[in-house]
Amino acid sequence: MKHISYMLPFFILCVALPQLVFAAPDVPDDPTALRALISEKQTELLELQKQREELEQKLAATGEEKLSLKKELQNINYRVNQLELSVERNTLLIEKLGYEISSLEMDIKRAGEDIRNAKGSVALLLAELQRADHDTPLTILLKHASLSKSASVMQSIATVTNRLTLEAQSLATLQATLVKNQSEVTGKKQEKQAEQRTLLNQQSLVEETKNEKEYLLKETENKEKVYETHIAELEKAQSEISDVMTAIEDRLRATIDASLLPTPRPGVFAFAVKDSCITQEYGRTDFAAQAYKTKFHGGLDFRAREGEPIYAALDGTVAVVDNNDRGVARWNKYQYGKYVIIEHDNNLSTLYAHLSRQAVGEGQEVKTGDLVGYAGNTGYSFGAHLHFGVYLTPVRGWQERNGDNNAREHGGLIAIPPAAGLVPVGATLDPAQYLYPSPSCPS
Repeated sequence: MKHISYMLPFFILCVALPQLVFAAPDVPDDPTALRALISEKQTELLELQKQREELEQKLAATGEEKLSLKKELQNINYRVNQLELSVERNTLLIEKLGYEISSLEMDIKRAGEDIRNAKGSVALLLAELQRADHDTPLTILLKHASLSKSASVMQSIATVTNRLTLEAQSLATLQATLVKNQSEVTGKKQEKQAEQRTLLNQQSLVEETKNEKEYLLKETENKEKVYETHIAELEKAQSEISDVMTAIEDRLRATIDASLLPTPRPGVFAFAVKDSCITQEYGRTDFAAQAYKTKFHGGLDFRAREGEPIYAALDGTVAVVDNNDRGVARWNKYQYGKYVIIEHDNNLSTLYAHLSRQAVGEGQEVKTGDLVGYAGNTGYSFGAHLHFGVYLTPVRGWQERNGDNNAREHGGLIAIPPAAGLVPVGATLDPAQYLYPSPSCPS
């Protein structure tokens, strides 16, 4: 039942969603005016995107500076601003989707009327053609006194036949357009619902981040020396956690049975973040050499704004939902923070770490593209991102929680104080072997 506590905030959001009224803007009846509104919202979204990118550069700059209380407070202010821009962006996007749905529904209504008219025309033409159907060219010639009259009748029949063909083609086109528009409406409504959930999550993150700042000022009494002492303790503790993990994972990687692994190829996994790029590669990277005592990075880091949706990379079963943090202050954040592990049928498991919130529960079946949680900055992290890891699923799975020795021997979940919860250890693999190529983020 442990995982229920991690799901509770997300569950509350989902329950609250239908009860909340997202103010629906007035929708004009004129299709041209509606298209103009959609275009206007798109322009506003592009402008907001520029502001978010400028703020991201400031966040990245603070991430490169030495840790200090002043820098931490500045970073929190930037995060609040970024989240508020994300809230504004999602509000605009929800409005734009609402207009697009209205526009499509107008198109569907018009298509329905056009189809009814087309069916009426087809019925009339069929009746006209049926009346003339018993006449052959010979009987037409015999029936009429002049050749020109017979030719005129036969031309009329040919014209009706051609019109019938054109009306039938038009009807088929209208019906195909109707089906397409109905499908688009369904997709837009699902997208709007997802954006509403994201908006609620981001609004709650704004308040949580402001509370984080208040807690930081209270605990340090706004004194740099107090902050430095806490950070020094964090660095020492995290170094000890890394030592334990490295000793186990180096040994497990060295003994991987390659026959258990799926053939490396692009597309085994889908990307867990939409339209993203890689901020840090797997393995002995330059950043790892400078930032980590182990000099090794056990996954891929993807750019992801705080509160951005994170999706399952493949069908599977949620094996672990846990949290290594002991509090909201940076010095109480360890290893992966809030994380999720999904076990797949191909002997691999995927890790989604540093989440701001988890949206799944242990034992839950997920499909590729299902929501797993939201990106964040929990755990030992220098800024909001997604740490995406791939493991060879441990022999005994991830449910081996009480037998620490088994987990240390074969991979699994182990307790490494002062980190809260349990920390996953296992034979890590380079996720890039199983993904389509993704660009590195510009430095």
